Amino acid sequence: MAIPYPRFIGSEQPTMEAARLGTPPSAQSPPPVNLTQEELKKIAAYKAVEYVKSGMVIGLGTGSTAKHAVDRIGELLRLGELRGIVGIPTSKKTHEQALSLGIPLSDLDSHPVLHLAIDGADEVDPHLNLVKGRGGSLLREKMIEGACEKFIVIVDDSKLVKFLGGSGLAVPVEIVPFCWKNTAMRLREMFKDSGCVAKLRTCGEEAEPFVTDNGNYIIDLYLEKDIGDLQGASDAILRIPCVVENGMFLDMATTVIVAGKKGVEVIDKKFRANGGVRLLQPLEVPVSTLFF
Repeated sequence: MAIPYPRFIGSEQPTMEAARLGTPPSAQSPPPVNLTQEELKKIAAYKAVEYVKSGMVIGLGTGSTAKHAVDRIGELLRLGELRGIVGIPTSKKTHEQALSLGIPLSDLDSHPVLHLAIDGADEVDPHLNLVKGRGGSLLREKMIEGACEKFIVIVDDSKLVKFLGGSGLAVPVEIVPFCWKNTAMRLREMFKDSGCVAKLRTCGEEAEPFVTDNGNYIIDLYLEKDIGDLQGASDAILRIPCVVENGMFLDMATTVIVAGKKGVEVIDKKFRANGGVRLLQPLEVPVSTLFF
């Protein structure tokens, strides 16, 4: 059964007008609702798909949030509401998902410039810099999302942090397997002032090294403190010979869509640079109908 699109109030203007006229706060916005993290992810993903138009070449992200966007694009193609879409997946997993939904696929060789990409993020800082790659697809994500005219990031509000690494979870670095211990040691030393712990990512009961779609390993960096100059840190990481790519996506997001308990916040980079536009779109009530 198709999931109906979550409904939104399209502007802050009614609320601002109500405030100007002295309307009580209780009449200005709907009461709070209890949504699960998965529901918030779906709301953000569906909102992002509003940017997709027929005939576009689209980067298809990887992860639990991006999955909802890919599902929605496939649904709209099936219903005939979108036509002529070409998808470029950021992982083998997304490739398989898109094929199962009947989304036509291609690659960067055939389409070196994309209209837009939609993907999730593991962290978003106040400047819209990102940590991505805890799902293991950071290299292909950065290749594809770095080639798009518009990069839309979809998250729930738990992903907002004061600084990259601030969640206490990993900042991933993809490396070649050869002498990985030496690379991990160099990464740890590089960020020792930030209390860095560098761990090889493993999987399965035997704790075998996690292997990316590109045949590489991932070293996860856990930071206690802000590392400061992000661009300098990223450049320094990439200068280590065994490093393929890191999970800091700096100055790449053009729009971030954040779903929270009070609604959906659309943050546009170009307006943010001029003082910051944060458009909050409260969810209509009842919300219980959104996912059934």
